[in-house]
Amino acid sequence: MIYLVTIVGNGFMVCAIIATPHLHTPMYFFLCNLSLIDIFYSSRTVPKVLVDLLSPSRRISLTACGIQVYVGLFLGVTECLLLVLMAYDRYVAICKPLYYLVLMRWSICYRLITLVWVSSFIISVLPSLLMPMRACNPNQLNHFACEVLVVIKLSCESTEKNEIMISFSSFFSIVIPFMLILLSYACILSSVLKIRSSRRSKAFSTCSSHVTVVALFYGTALIMYCGPSSRFSPNFGKYISVFYGIIIPMLNPLIYSLKNKEVTKKFFVRKTV
Repeated sequence: MIYLVTIVGNGFMVCAIIATPHLHTPMYFFLCNLSLIDIFYSSRTVPKVLVDLLSPSRRISLTACGIQVYVGLFLGVTECLLLVLMAYDRYVAICKPLYYLVLMRWSICYRLITLVWVSSFIISVLPSLLMPMRACNPNQLNHFACEVLVVIKLSCESTEKNEIMISFSSFFSIVIPFMLILLSYACILSSVLKIRSSRRSKAFSTCSSHVTVVALFYGTALIMYCGPSSRFSPNFGKYISVFYGIIIPMLNPLIYSLKNKEVTKKFFVRKTV
């Protein structure tokens, strides 16, 4: 049921943005990319989990497990960087409105989104391919899916280099982007406080959906990859991964559609003639 809501909700966002000409703006272009990421991110694990619930063996091949790991890393880092780009878009719209059409023209938007996808591959997938890991038997995962922090424990060799690489990648893909988002919203808050109170609510409303998504996604990512994992039980990581891998992709379209009047008007408000 959750997976169906995720696919329908994110599919709805993509169709709404494509089918509505006045939504063809940089903000909705980035939101369309976010919805596509959520569809693929949820699809990498949920179908397999549903099959495992009906199967007593609950097996997965090393190839399929590796694909889950690489796709998860790639899409996870892409979403981290994309949320930074969306924060930058809001910063330009609120703090530099007169320059918005210049700084966020389509040629720049296409370059920025390409940079996000390419940078994500370089940060997440490329280091893993350069440092292959050989798994030992018994290959048993105490998890719902193949996550890098769980799979690395199956290594036959010392995992010190792999753990350093994960920490290094996490710093550039989670910590630095999160700091950039905080910096963007610090500037936004400073600018909003200088304008009239009647216009403040409108300015804040344009950022509320993004702030909610950032809090949910980065909150779980920081706990999972940057927190002291030794303090938590082995099952804690499973619950966190379910939240950011299944629940958050389902919530994102609901957050943006319910808080966005332009999207809801397109599909839920009947036009009068």
